[in-house]
Order: sequence, then structure tokens, then C-alpha cells
Amino acid sequence: QVQLVESGGGLAQAGGSLRLSCAASGRAFSRYAMGWFRPAPGKEREFLAAISWSGADTKYADSVKGRFTISRDNAKITVYLQMNSLKPEDTAVYYCAADVSVIPTTERTKYEYWGQGTQVTVSS
Repeated sequence: QVQLVESGGGLAQAGGSLRLSCAASGRAFSRYAMGWFRPAPGKEREFLAAISWSGADTKYADSVKGRFTISRDNAKITVYLQMNSLKPEDTAVYYCAADVSVIPTTERTKYEYWGQGTQVTVSS
């Protein structure tokens, strides 16, 4: 069982930056791939970024590639999402999720555990 708690959301101006954190509980954290998602208009939560258990492999959605960076610190049992060059359309609730497979996936349905989300608001 893994419990996830996101933090770091808030208000930013367009072009600014925020760093989201996702703290996990459970000794098996280092064996999970982790991902970040946010709701999309008229859709289920859309994939943003994912990272393998080791941190060696990452994947990004085209919409955030080059602006967002996912990383993890297994010693601190935390995964991060550094968000730069923020746009008003990045405004959303951001969720982290854990997948028991070691390979990061873009598929939302593969993730077994989810946090409660943290709100990000970007003003123009």
C-alpha cells in the first residue's frame, strides 16, 4: 500500500515556475514508477510526466516537454515536478500517482495509487 500527498501548488504568473512535491509512504516506494497527471477539458486526467523507479528513465507529454522536469529522491521518498515557463492553460489540479511496474508508463489506468492533488493557478 502506498499513500501519496502532493504539495507545492499555488499561484504563479505566466512565465514563472513552481515545484510540486509528492511525498509517499511505504517502504516499497523505490520499486514504483511515478507519474504526474492533471485533468484535461472533457477528458480524464491527462498524462504529464513519469519516471522509473531508479530515475534513469523519464517520459513527458508533448505539451510539457522542455518546460516540466520530473525527478525523484528515493531516500526522501519523494517525487518532484519542476514546472517552468508556466502558462495560464497549465492551471489545474495536479495529481501524482504510483505504478507497481518499474517502467514508467503514460497510461493513466496503469497507476494503482493516487494522491489528493494540489491546485496550480497561473495568471496571465
